[in-house]
Amino acid sequence: MIPLKDDTPRYSTPLITLFVIGANTLVFLYEASLGRRAETAFLQTFGLIPARLAASLNLLQPHLHTHVHAVSPSMALLPILTSMFLHGGWAHLIMNMWFLWVFGRNVEEALGHFPYLVFYLACGFVAALAQTFSDLTSTLPTVGASGAIAGIMGGYFVLYPRARVLMFVPFLFIFFLWFPAWAVLSYWFVLQFLSGVGTALVSPDAHAGGVAFWAHVGGFIAGCLLVRAFPSRVRRYRYEY
Repeated sequence: MIPLKDDTPRYSTPLITLFVIGANTLVFLYEASLGRRAETAFLQTFGLIPARLAASLNLLQPHLHTHVHAVSPSMALLPILTSMFLHGGWAHLIMNMWFLWVFGRNVEEALGHFPYLVFYLACGFVAALAQTFSDLTSTLPTVGASGAIAGIMGGYFVLYPRARVLMFVPFLFIFFLWFPAWAVLSYWFVLQFLSGVGTALVSPDAHAGGVAFWAHVGGFIAGCLLVRAFPSRVRRYRYEY
């Protein structure tokens, strides 16, 4: 199922949401312009590598893995930020940006532009840590904005549980249905959690790659908990498009 739009009115232009979408797109275009070898090196440098972060924070001894090189804590934390703007392909980018567009605009509306940006980055930070602690020895770079976007979805779940979301449902010739936001987001969260557990049970070696389910779980929980720490701003003008 894919969300298409919600029925919650907006009162301002979602400047930060548009900025984040633009920034992610520009970074991906640059990434795609690199040759295969250069792109791999780029992702290794700016993607989040759990084992490198764990070793740099003394959570993992570097000598336990021949491919792990500890760096200073500040340099180890930088990829948490940069990895939020990297993606593994067009489908990855488009799907992430679409979810951000559907759910992010109203969360930005509620929090205000700058607090929304802080909220977005904070959720991405927690999501990255959740993924890191799911496998401290993984040497694969974790990339994508989905952890931060999961936080946005968690914030939406708390702020607009009674909103309705139009979903594309390609099942039994039924393609478009409205669902309560709490049901859509609860279903998504449970699916991520069960997928994370299932992946760990079936293939406990996270070095095999795949979807960062625990980043989604951690980001969503962070969004639910952190959104109330930001005061809602007063709505003045209705803005629709």
